[in-house]
Amino acid sequence: MMRFLSGVMSVLVFSAIAECFLPWWSVAVISFIVSLLVNARPGSSFLMGFLGVALLWLLVSFWHDVANDHILSTRMAMLFHLPNYSLFILVTVLIGGLVGGLSAWAGALLRPAK
Repeated sequence: MMRFLSGVMSVLVFSAIAECFLPWWSVAVISFIVSLLVNARPGSSFLMGFLGVALLWLLVSFWHDVANDHILSTRMAMLFHLPNYSLFILVTVLIGGLVGGLSAWAGALLRPAK
């Protein structure tokens, strides 16, 4: 359990640092590397990467959304024909979580079986 939580926090923290300097897809590389280093099963690694990136993107999108009074997310929701800005943020968080989860899963599957 501690290994799982430390993996989630590692993905979150290192992805936050990487996204300051690198493109958005750097979260996939971070999730992949953390999954290689943390010795967890593939299903647990997927959940670790998913939660780490999803929490990061939720915090960042919420931070920016509140700062501009929901203007940008409301316009983006209208662009994608979504009923409200909350659903747009949810879709964003799910996409980020899937990117992190699938790359962490790939990292866990790359490790040799014991």
